[in-house]
Parts: sequence; structure tokens; C-alpha cells
Amino acid sequence: MKKTIPTFLYIIPLLLLIFFTDSFSQETTWPVLKSYDQEHIARIALPLGGIGTGTVSLSGRGSLLDWEIMNKPAKGFTPDPFLFFAIYTETTDGKSATRALEGPLRYEEYEGYSGSQTPNHGLPRFRECSFKAAYPFGQVQLADSDMPVTVTLEAFNPLVPADLDASSIPVAILRYKVTNIANSPIKASICGNIPNFIGNDGSQQKPDWLNVMRPIGTKVNINTFRNEDSVQGLFMTSLGVDSLAEQWGTLALTTLASNSISYRTTWVNQRWGGSLLDFWDDFSQDGVLENNAKLQTNTPMASLAIELDIPAGETREALFFITWHFPNRMTWSPQSTKTCSCSDSTCNPNLIGNYYTTQYKDAWDVVKKTIGRLSDLESRTIRFVNALCFSDLPEVVKESALFNLSTLRTQTCFRTPDGHFFGFEGCGDNKGCCHGSCTHVWNYEQAIAFLYGDLAKTMRDIEFNYATADNGLMNFRVNLPLKHAQEYGIAAADGQMGCIMKMYRDWQLSGDDEMLKSLWPNVKKALEFSWIPGGWDADQNGVMEGCQHNTMDVEYYGPNPQMGIWYLGALRAAEEMSAYLGEKSFAKKCRKLFNNGSKWIDENLYNGEYYEHQIVPPTDETIIAQGLKHNMGAKNVFNPDFQLGKGCLVDQLVGQLLSHVCGLGYLTDKELVQNTLKSIMKYNHKASMHDHFNNMRSYALGEESALLMASYPDERPQFPFPYFNEVMTGFEYTAAIGMLYEGQRDMGLQCITNIRNRYDGRKRSPFDEAECGHHYARAMVSWAAIPALTGFNYSGVKRSISFANIEGTHFWSNGYAWGQCKVKGDEITLIVLHGKLNLDSFQLKNRNIKKFKDPVTLETGQEIQFTI
Repeated sequence: MKKTIPTFLYIIPLLLLIFFTDSFSQETTWPVLKSYDQEHIARIALPLGGIGTGTVSLSGRGSLLDWEIMNKPAKGFTPDPFLFFAIYTETTDGKSATRALEGPLRYEEYEGYSGSQTPNHGLPRFRECSFKAAYPFGQVQLADSDMPVTVTLEAFNPLVPADLDASSIPVAILRYKVTNIANSPIKASICGNIPNFIGNDGSQQKPDWLNVMRPIGTKVNINTFRNEDSVQGLFMTSLGVDSLAEQWGTLALTTLASNSISYRTTWVNQRWGGSLLDFWDDFSQDGVLENNAKLQTNTPMASLAIELDIPAGETREALFFITWHFPNRMTWSPQSTKTCSCSDSTCNPNLIGNYYTTQYKDAWDVVKKTIGRLSDLESRTIRFVNALCFSDLPEVVKESALFNLSTLRTQTCFRTPDGHFFGFEGCGDNKGCCHGSCTHVWNYEQAIAFLYGDLAKTMRDIEFNYATADNGLMNFRVNLPLKHAQEYGIAAADGQMGCIMKMYRDWQLSGDDEMLKSLWPNVKKALEFSWIPGGWDADQNGVMEGCQHNTMDVEYYGPNPQMGIWYLGALRAAEEMSAYLGEKSFAKKCRKLFNNGSKWIDENLYNGEYYEHQIVPPTDETIIAQGLKHNMGAKNVFNPDFQLGKGCLVDQLVGQLLSHVCGLGYLTDKELVQNTLKSIMKYNHKASMHDHFNNMRSYALGEESALLMASYPDERPQFPFPYFNEVMTGFEYTAAIGMLYEGQRDMGLQCITNIRNRYDGRKRSPFDEAECGHHYARAMVSWAAIPALTGFNYSGVKRSISFANIEGTHFWSNGYAWGQCKVKGDEITLIVLHGKLNLDSFQLKNRNIKKFKDPVTLETGQEIQFTI
């Protein structure tokens, strides 16, 4: 029978948890990882929203922009008219002031067609503004010498690893902290103004109203004031938008029922700026709104003001919730409506829905279910961010890992009602970019498995249970609904091999033998697909030689490091899984192919500095197996263009990186791996892009530093693979983290620093690393820098955990639990801050393994101390 460690050995766990978190500072104090002065806030857009819910973004100056909540990206979309928050102050001598709660405009925003085109450009605002962040927390600090107050806007959405429910709430939480810097008490009021824009998702000029007859004066979009269940505010609905449209749903702007408030359900419908003038006159008079609007419009304004009395030198808060509920997500691979087999005339075969909307009835229900647990949600989010921020990792590693988690909340990602997680590659301005949870792109992402293991397992389920055909071909893009999952018909060599490795990773992290047993038949088929006639390794010698479609969106012909090392990693992963399941013969075959392939690649592709590509065109195009060739690559396969050739590829060791993450060891010779990474830095690193020619897309410019996708020290094909001259952060991270794994710390950190210097708030948003679209999934490989530097590896199968033999405080997470490990000489303190951790052994690498006498189970708030 399994035993748990005796309670007394936890050293009074709950008290220790309190002591431990107090060492960070109180859990009501928000952590700050990065501060941005007024010169570095112009491009900041911090996404506020839950996993799979869409987001609205907080700008660096305090405005809300990019309202991407209606199932589509909507970059640059701010609903019109007049979405803003404002403050009214009045001192005891009767002097009053009114300001938009935003920092100043930039000079480039001053002029445009008929003047400034910035929303609410005519509103007075604060002179001084700065921004602080530790995702998901964003703080805007506002000051003005003419105002008797300073204001800090704290905005966030709960983010608790291993708790999907807590991390998937469609809410933006805004807390305005107003500090009285006058010598006497003041009266203040904070007012939020949001138009009821239901029906307008940012991709259409006008809402798509239902084409039905209505009596004159019928209200289309409606704002209703409610005060119930500890919540009060404005509930926004629509009678005019088709209830089956993507843009149909509900919104709410609310606060706590205990606040003293005033409100408007709409503004007067007046021309020539009269609507804003009427509101401003009303609010500026005394900070109290009069709900006296005469006429309802199609886009009525919802205004909610919270009144505050603030003694001299003290701070008071106004708390707002913006919640939303838009259930009608459509497929990313549209089907003809003629294919629908149901008899209901309203049935839409493209409607796939959202998981989050199955958890709430509407936007009002969201805030009702959130408000009572806000303190707990905020505290646990602070605990996570503090645990990472107060570890001994380099600041730039924390920043790149944490800030890129914002992608999980954007329209890049969504969940269907059955709980499956899906992702575009990234987001266009008003539509998803590159559908299908593309295997060759999502192979790089490492955050989900280590933070939300259950989500990662849904992706493995899709890849092997739905996307893999009977012959082992894994469709590298999945069409939806899932009955169409195999219609894409093309396999990516790197994508398919990486999914096999991720299957091993997720099995190890979870210890879920049932998942392995269930998916293994198709995992095995996916590997065996490499060996079919005309396939990637048809001669079964452990070397990929066939037509290899890959993440460069073309096919490589002949053996190359990128695909070849992915394949070696898949062979190693399959060997381990098959051996565990008792399939010794298959395990032996995988080992034989691995040994042969690894040796061959070292002897034939390593050129003395790095691995290169031997271009070997097919002798007969008809022998290429069906499903291997896309229409994006070379037209003439006998003399193919778009090849890597003798180039030094930035991510040629991506398979080795994932092997380290998985704990599978070296796939090729260790010394050659280390030499290759040094060569990537030598040949691909550009200290300045000033003199760099690029015939494609530019993600780095001017005096910025970066790693090029490929360099050609000796010989370049006339037309190499398309992106060779580009710079993309996901690929840079891959090389950089490979360097960290090999102990090349200075080089790796320099590459990561180069990236984050480019995303500095002034030039680009720190929360939107772009590639083919905004919020690109590949950049989440940045999370792998954490296990690279801490040496963290966990096996739920062996119930073992290990770290690098380095003193300090290490953050760890395995997708189901997270916490810290403190190493001081031979003394170890292992802390679980959330979740449940099962252990039989502990190891500091290159030290003896600590085997516990009895099985250890640690849960939230518990720790264990021991010597090694």
C-alpha cells in the first residue's frame, strides 16, 4: 500500500507557506518584473482575458484597445464611440478637475485626416505616465502637477498554472487606486464608459443586424442596470444580432454592490460631438451621472461611476469588472452549409463553439461567479508570479518565459466545448493566421506541458486519435469540426516526429499510463509511416532522406540536421515507450535505427563547424509517397530550389533541445552539438541589422541585434529556403536555450536579451512576439529556458525529480503542480505551492540520488526538507 510522508515532517506546512509567501512580500502586493518609463510605453498592449476566451488589451498609457472578444482577432479595434475611463476630483475649497485616466498622446498621434485620429484625442489627460508589469499583472501609473491625486491602474486576469478553471475566465479586472496628495480630504469619482458594440467584432464596418421588421423606436442593443448578488452595473445585450452569429453574445461593466455609484444606460443621441459634450458636462459638474438620456441608439453607451471620499494622504480604490460571453465560434476550415445533415434550418455546420461559454450563462453570470473568489484568484496568481520572479533565474529569462504566456489568452488559442485545446500559428489583424494547431510550429512551444498538463494531453489526443490516418500519416493541420480532422492530407516530417517526442514528454510529466496505452497504437503507426515506400526513411537506415515538408513551408530533399535530429528524437522516445509497454522487439528496432542514424549524421552532415544539408533530389517523382509533398515548395524536384544546402541553420538542433527537455539525452555527439551552437552564434548573430539585406519579412531592423535564420559562410543556393534572411524569435530562443543546456550561458542569455530589447515597449509590445502574425505560438519555446537553467526534470512514471547541482532558489512546474526548490550545500527544501507532487526519489545532477524510505506525496502548502 502506498504511504505518504508523516505529517510532522512537513514542518507545519501551512505556517511555513505563510512565512514563505511573506518572504516575497504580502500576497496582496503585486510583483513587478519590468518597468517602462514614458518613453517606452507607446507600443505596450497587455492582453487581459482567460485561456480560450479572447482578450482586451491594456495599453501603456492606460487605455483599453484591441477588443478581441468576439471569436476573432481585432488588432487596432477600439469600439466607437468614446470608450474610456475618467476621473473627477473636487477639493474642500470647491476646485474640481476632470481627466481621462490615460497618459499623454505621442507626437506622431497629433496629426491625421482632420486632426488627430487617436480615440478620445480631445480629452484632457495626465501629463506623466509609466508602466510596470509581471504578466498577467499590468500597472499604469499616472500623475499630473495640476491634479490633487495620483492614480495607479492595476489590471489583470487570474493565471494559476495547473488550474484551468481559474485561468480561463472571460474578465478584465481593473482596480484604480487613487491617492490623495493634497493637504485636505477630496471627493473623487471614477467613471468607465463602454459602448454596447455587440455585433461589431472589429472586422466589419457595421454590426450585422438581423433583417427583420421592427416597430419604430425598437431598441436593438440594450443596456440594463442591475443590482443583484453583490454585483451592480450595466448588462449589455442585443435584440438585433442573429443569435447564431459569431458576434452575438453579452457584455457587462460592473462593480461591487457595496460601492456608491451612479450610471447611465446610454448617452443622448446628439450630432457634432454633442453626445460626448453632454456626458462631459454632466460628469465634470459633480462626478455623479444623471441617467437622463432621451434616445436609445444602436450602439448605446454604458457609463458606470464609482464615488470615493479620500482623506489627505490616503488611498482609496475603485474596482471594475469587464466580462463577456460570445459562444458562437466558427471553424477555422469552413465547410459548405450544404454538407449539414441535420433538418434544422438554423443549423450551421461551421459552428464549433467555445468551452468557456459552457461554464457561464452570460456575461453577468461570469462576474457573479468570479467576484466571490476574487481574493483567492488574485492571491494564487500573485503566488505563482512571485515564485518565478523571486527565483534565481536571470531577469531576462523570467521576462521572456512569463510575458509570452500572454499568447495563451489571445485569439491564437481556443478550446471547443469538449475541452480540446487548439491553436492558430498566430493572429492576423482580423483573422487567425495559419489554422490547424500546426504540428511543426506547435512543436516548439513548451509552456503548456509545464503549466497546464491537461491541456497538453488534449493536443496529443487530437494529433494521434483524430489527425493520424490508418497508415500513420498525421495531418499537420487539423480541420474542424473533428469529423473533418484528416481532410488536410499532408504530413510534415518535423511536425510528426516532434509530436512523438511530445507524447513521451507528456506521459513522463503526467505519469498517465492509461494515456500512453490508449494512444500508443497510433504513435507507433506515426513512426512506422517514416518507413513506407517512398517515405522519409524508406530504406530504414535511421536517416531521413525522402521528401520532407517542414516548418520552412517547403520540402527538403536529402538528409539534413533539422529533420534528421527530430527523427532521432522520435526513435529514442518510441524506444522508451515501447520498452515500457513490453514491446521489446520494436524497442530494439528503434534503438538500432537510432544508433545508425546518429552515427551517420555525425560522420556525413557535420562539416567541422556545424551540420549541413546534403541535397539529394529524387530520381523519380512518382516514388514520393502520397501526402508528403505540399504545393508550396520546389516545382522542379529534380533540381529543387528552396533548400537549406550548406547553410548554418539557426534551429538545426531543435530536436536535441526537446530531447534535453524530455530527459532523453544526446541524439548526436555532445562535442559536435556544442561546436554547432558556437558556430550558430559565430555565423548567424548580427550585432546590428543596419547593413543586412533581407528580401522577405523584417522582424528586426536598424541597430537591433538578432540571430539570422540561416547564414552561408561558404556556398549559398541561388534560391535558398524562403525565410533564410529573416529573424524570428521562436527560432532564436531555440538556439539560445540550446546554448543554455550546453553550459554556454553568456551566449544564450545574450541572444534572449537581444530579443527582449527589441520588444521594449517603445518599438514593439512586450506581450506580442510576432512571426507569421501576432502572438505567435512558437515564441512560447521561451519557457524551456527555465528547465535549461535549473536542470529541472520530472518523471511521473518513475516518481522522480532532479535539478542542476547549483545552489539557489529554483522555480519548478510539471503541468500539475508547481513550487520552488531551495538548494544550500547538502540541504534541500522542496516546496509545493500548488497541486500535488508524487515522489520516490530526488537528485541533484552528478550527485547521489536521494531515495525516500516511503513514497512522498506533497500537496499545496507542503514542503519537505532533507540532506543529499
